[in-house]
Amino acid sequence: MNRKTAQFRFYSELNDFLAPDKCHTTFPYMFAGTPSVKDAIEAIGVPHPEVDLVLVNGNSVGFDYHLEEGDRVSVYPIFESLDISPVVRLRPAPLRDTRFVLDGHLGSLARRLRMLGFDTLYRRDFDDVEIIRISGAETRVILTRDVGLLKANAVTHGYWVRSQSPPEQVREVLDRFDLYSQARPFQRCIVCNGLIAPVPRAEVDAQLPEKVKELYDEFYRCAGCGKVYWKGTHYLDMMARIRGYTER
Repeated sequence: MNRKTAQFRFYSELNDFLAPDKCHTTFPYMFAGTPSVKDAIEAIGVPHPEVDLVLVNGNSVGFDYHLEEGDRVSVYPIFESLDISPVVRLRPAPLRDTRFVLDGHLGSLARRLRMLGFDTLYRRDFDDVEIIRISGAETRVILTRDVGLLKANAVTHGYWVRSQSPPEQVREVLDRFDLYSQARPFQRCIVCNGLIAPVPRAEVDAQLPEKVKELYDEFYRCAGCGKVYWKGTHYLDMMARIRGYTER
């Protein structure tokens, strides 16, 4: 079968997935038959949920476009903070009400996103099939350290977390999805993701340590797991941490 050649270039953070000789430059891609541009992009190493725009010979195309000899393909990452709706998009829609489901490697990130008020599902025993099911059923962005998970055909919204440091991961996600203005600290339980609301002391008095009863009057309870919160010394520590995440 005759081999054909198309020219590819990937932009911005999509280069994180490429071999060094393919980064920030145009390179040839050899193929046989008429593969879809989606199959070619993933064969090169980039998972399709990370891609928001593909131009072939200057024209926007969908993932189902079939490559032809001599095509020049430009591949761009997700534009969460920029409206490119006049151009054909490769996802159903950007997620302005951003919610997440995380893989088992990102427990520390899950707790931090919940602390900032983001709806974040996480269980250490979630397998790939369950994560993909939840993402589709509840329109949640998959956050993962596993590039292979994002290459599943059923995945529409996902992001490969580059950093291995939880504080850096938080900043990475806030930057990627332009979430700084959406942070609502202390609205969610860091344990179960349930919503937190003020509660009369009388309703939680039996759950409080004696020292806490002496020092504090305002209390909050998770509607999901029933965990009780108050603004103790840990609250000041958490506020300092939040400022570190959200101040640009």
